[in-house]
Amino acid sequence: MEEEQLLIHCLYFTASRFARNMTKLAEKTFDIDGLAPSYLYMIMTIHFHPNITQKELCQRLSIAPSTSTRFIDKLEKLKLAIRKTNGKETMISLTTDGEAVNKQFRDSLKELFSGYSQILGREFSLELSKMLSEASSKLEKEL
Repeated sequence: MEEEQLLIHCLYFTASRFARNMTKLAEKTFDIDGLAPSYLYMIMTIHFHPNITQKELCQRLSIAPSTSTRFIDKLEKLKLAIRKTNGKETMISLTTDGEAVNKQFRDSLKELFSGYSQILGREFSLELSKMLSEASSKLEKEL
């Protein structure tokens, strides 16, 4: 009983457990060209911000520059994104194929929301997402 209470009240443990379960659900839902969900969120971000700089992309997705470089390299190799250099800045945009993947992903996002909303409830899902976003923002400001 004590162990269970310690685990239930440990935000790190419960958040990690929740993230693992959401990842399983997302990987089942996002079966797009064998791309992991992280790549799909990057594609969506680039779609909304054509010619985004790598620095801004890192900020928007809360990822390290080395991670973004790896992701962008793979997206370029798959001909889903292109880099354009303008002086010291490198801008990233989607190709036509990248835009098509983004459309598939947007449809899959609706399917994912529907899936977890059926399990958790629509209002609870919306509130939980909002609370997790707020908590992440607060932690990022302090870390």
